[in-house]
Amino acid sequence: MGSFEPTIVAFVCNWCTYTAADLAGTSRMVQPPNLKLIRMMCTGMVDPKYVIKALLAGADAVLISGCHPGDCHYINGNYKARRRVKLLKELLTQFGIDERRVKLTWIGASEGNEFAETVNDLVAEVRALGPGEARQSAIL
Repeated sequence: MGSFEPTIVAFVCNWCTYTAADLAGTSRMVQPPNLKLIRMMCTGMVDPKYVIKALLAGADAVLISGCHPGDCHYINGNYKARRRVKLLKELLTQFGIDERRVKLTWIGASEGNEFAETVNDLVAEVRALGPGEARQSAIL
C-alpha cells in the first residue's frame, strides 16, 4: 500500500480566506492538492454538524477559516465560529476523535502566503496523525 495522503475539507469565508486561497493560487504558491474548499459566506454559518459529517464521511481533518476577529463582514460571525469550534472539539474528544483534526484559523484576503503556509502545515500534521477514525474503521 502507498503512503498515506490525507483528505482535508476546508470551510472558508467568502470575503477573506477564499480570497486568500485565490491569491495563493494565482501567485503560484506551492500547496498540496489535499484540500477540498467549501466557500461559505461567513464562518459563523459553519454548523458543527457539517464538520462532523465531513469527518464521518472520511475526511482526515477539517479546516475552518475566516476573517480576523473584528473584521467580519457580518459583524460577529467569526466570534460565533470560535465558540462553536471550542465546544465541538470538546464533543469530538468525548467520542474518541482527536481534536487536532479540526483547526480554526483567521486568514485575511491579502494573506495568500499565510493560507499556503497554513495548508502545508495542516497536511504535514495530519500525515503525522495518520488516517482519520472514520477511514480507519472502513472496510477496504
